[in-house]
Amino acid sequence: MTKKENTYILPEELARQNEIIQRINRNNENEYNSSGKKKFARIITYGCQQNNSDSEKLKGILKNMGYNQTDDNEKADVILFNTCCVRENAELKLYGNIGALKNLKLSRPELIIGVCGCMMQQKHAVEMIKKKYRHVDLIFGTHNIYKFPEIFEKAFHEKCTLVDIMDCEGVIVENLPVDREEKHKAWVTIMYGCNNFCSYCIVPYVRGRERSRKPENVVDEIYKLAEGGCKEVTLLGQNVNSYGKDLGINIDFADLLYKVNEIEGIERIRFMTSHPKDLSDKLILAIKECNKVCEHLHLPFQAGSNKILKSMNRVYTKEEYLEKVSKVKKAMPNIALTTDIIVGFPGESAIDFEETLDVVRKVRFDQAFTFIYSKREGTPAARMENQIREDEKHKNFDRLIEVQNQISRNINEGYRGNVYEVLVDGPSKTNKDILTGRTRTGKIINFEGKDTNIGDLVNVKVTGVFSWSLHGELIENIKSQS
Repeated sequence: MTKKENTYILPEELARQNEIIQRINRNNENEYNSSGKKKFARIITYGCQQNNSDSEKLKGILKNMGYNQTDDNEKADVILFNTCCVRENAELKLYGNIGALKNLKLSRPELIIGVCGCMMQQKHAVEMIKKKYRHVDLIFGTHNIYKFPEIFEKAFHEKCTLVDIMDCEGVIVENLPVDREEKHKAWVTIMYGCNNFCSYCIVPYVRGRERSRKPENVVDEIYKLAEGGCKEVTLLGQNVNSYGKDLGINIDFADLLYKVNEIEGIERIRFMTSHPKDLSDKLILAIKECNKVCEHLHLPFQAGSNKILKSMNRVYTKEEYLEKVSKVKKAMPNIALTTDIIVGFPGESAIDFEETLDVVRKVRFDQAFTFIYSKREGTPAARMENQIREDEKHKNFDRLIEVQNQISRNINEGYRGNVYEVLVDGPSKTNKDILTGRTRTGKIINFEGKDTNIGDLVNVKVTGVFSWSLHGELIENIKSQS
């Protein structure tokens, strides 16, 4: 069976979309010149880092159209919801927030309200919005962000909800405008979609099959980021470990890491997410040898029971997972390990859950992102028998949190009194007089930093320890943001 070639959007199509962008921008400029009124847009993002990356592209398009960003619904001329369908809470929150805009739309009919993202690739969600939230002007999915200018312009002339969803394996679009909030670090998507079809996960159905960007395009984007002062990049994909398999050339994720590691100006490289089945010895060696790759690996194991792992279609066993972790720790004893865990998957018995706790205790993760299983329409797990009672899920979830929090606290205690390189992200959300940043191992650390700027690399001595963060004092500024 031959590999299907990736589909790239032609420059001619992007030029056509750019013509629309310029047309809308001219109209906004003319309105500003006559009325003095600026245009504003708000994008509300749910979900993963890939959704955040998509929102940065939408912000870039809107900026070129002449829209400034705002967090105020009352001020906004455009409100977009970029949706997630992985967790039920995100869906419920979306419906509530859309409903709350009905009166605002009635008072300001010219307000454009749009919904996009993963959730809109599901027909039942689109029908729900069309039926119950008729004040929504436009709906589009994950595959046609590049067409947003065209969809947006049409929305001005439609009297009903405009829907533009591409039901396909997806495309690859290069050179879209991007408006990143932070200069010193950036998300860089290296591949789209997923081929794994875990039985609980909706992602392959809404993001399509795996599509890797050409390595030269990834490297070129990161070179430009470095020239603009970026110091840290996070390489994104649903499963970065399978990067390159669809390209038909002899390159894999380890090779890409070596290429990015050579880019002058980039100080730190992170990536997510890694599927355990594709964590090769070659990749472990690349993580070790590339001096800019941070000492942090996010490796979701999801469940400790082989029975549940098989039901989840994770394609590895508990023993295989532990063996790979052992290889990672042997190669890099000081690496920080984080993971994802699902509690309450259909058929999970008390014995199965104890297997999960056993993995947590044996690996001793620095941090775990824990989730209570919820049905996702369209996934095999949603149709499985032996669904777990909610009270049982919550009881086990609380036990897991208790075990993991103690481990996280104990690991963090080992940081006390030591000095670490920290990339400064800015003021703390809870105290503007305190700066916050991350160590190379991904630990959040808060500290006082007089004459320190966002993007500086500084040395910080750890003086306080918590389960989820560290506190410290500034020792010296290593490298300042240029």
